Amino acid sequence: MNRFCLDCHAELKGRTDKKFCDDQCRNNYNNKLKSEDSEFVRKINQILNKNRKTLREESNNGLDKVKREILVKKGFDFDYHTHYHLTDEGKVYICCYEYGYLIDANDDVLLLKGT
Repeated sequence: MNRFCLDCHAELKGRTDKKFCDDQCRNNYNNKLKSEDSEFVRKINQILNKNRKTLREESNNGLDKVKREILVKKGFDFDYHTHYHLTDEGKVYICCYEYGYLIDANDDVLLLKGT
C-alpha cells in the first residue's frame, strides 16, 4: 500500500508511521492548520475588542445608561461577550472583559465597569 505526504502528496518511503517527506512539509502542514484556527479566533477577538471599546467609550462619557440602538449603530454585537457578572442584588450583567451591561425593559443598557 502506498503512503503519501500529508503536505505535498509525494509518495513516502521509509518508516510505516511516516506522515511527511521532511521537516519542511511537516512545518507547512502544521502552519496551514494553525492559520485556519487563528483566523477564526482573530475574527472573534476583533468583535470582542470592538464591543469592549464601545462599552469603554460610553462609560468614559460618564454615562451609566445608554439606549440599545446607540450601541447597535456603533457596531456593538450583543451575541459576543466574555462572561457574566452576578451582583449582590441578584442582577446578571453580561460582560466584555472588564465592562458589563444589563438591558432593562425600556431597551436601556445599564453600564458597569468592573476591575
